[in-house]
Amino acid sequence: MNVIQTKSLTKTYEGKGGISDVTLSIGEGIVYGFLGPNGSGKSTFVRTLLGLLQPTSGEGYILGQPIGTTKSREQVGYLPELFRYPDWLTGKELLESHAKLCKIPVRQRKKRIEEVVELVGMTGRERGRISGFSKGMSQRIGLACAILNDPKVVFLDEPTSALDPIGRKDVRDLMLYLRDQGKTVFLNSHLLYEVESVCDHVSIVHQGEMIAQGPWRELMIMEAQVEVVTEQSISVPIPSFVTSIQKVREEESRIRWGIQLESESDIPRVIQYLTSNQVAIYEVKPITPHLEDVFMHWVNKKKESKYVDHQ
Repeated sequence: MNVIQTKSLTKTYEGKGGISDVTLSIGEGIVYGFLGPNGSGKSTFVRTLLGLLQPTSGEGYILGQPIGTTKSREQVGYLPELFRYPDWLTGKELLESHAKLCKIPVRQRKKRIEEVVELVGMTGRERGRISGFSKGMSQRIGLACAILNDPKVVFLDEPTSALDPIGRKDVRDLMLYLRDQGKTVFLNSHLLYEVESVCDHVSIVHQGEMIAQGPWRELMIMEAQVEVVTEQSISVPIPSFVTSIQKVREEESRIRWGIQLESESDIPRVIQYLTSNQVAIYEVKPITPHLEDVFMHWVNKKKESKYVDHQ
């Protein structure tokens, strides 16, 4: 089932800015990363999906319902990047007012509020006034509001921006918890190292355009890389399946090498080749690309294509 689906969805402002021609399908039970630098159109896209902005063209659906309709928002939770709540309320009072807006039955409200307060890690702090909350606590109460109605789809726009390392880990754990409950989490972020640990599928946007999408580990065809630690210099001839070999650094009686291969299947071959040539190997570690590598690959590719187009 496609939980979120768009077809050439576009939102621009008098023909400028915003985001254009986004087509995607997102299933249930995943954390989906929507990635791009600040100003790339990420928040515009989310607000358009939620019906807070009128699309310029194209179409979109949430849980099979057209975006912009009440039906499409009934089972959705949303944490905006910039939000303000009445600071004279306590956290508990804020959640109670949201529970009423979400039409949570009176008999279930107390239990549900206690559940979300625990999930976002602020048990015992919910009775404090919002005016006295730190940025991190404000972010946590915002998360509690976003998941209070037990939504099937949760939109989080830069949810870790105000949090310390412990808070960021708590949010990552919460996203994985929601995923394991069968919910879909749509994560807007420019913090790639945060996204890498929770997302398998991503879209990459740049200057209002979606330039890549899919499982991020498959979005970049890379030669295999491996780090090898030896006792002595590697002075044997380089075989044909080795693209390059470079000394990374020397560590007392050991030398660390970076070896680039044509494919991952060549890793056993290079180990066998070196040992058969009396090179003593003390450590072998495959080097896997990070999401940042994938992101920069596509951004640079887009920049290069625009440069060519202008020639």
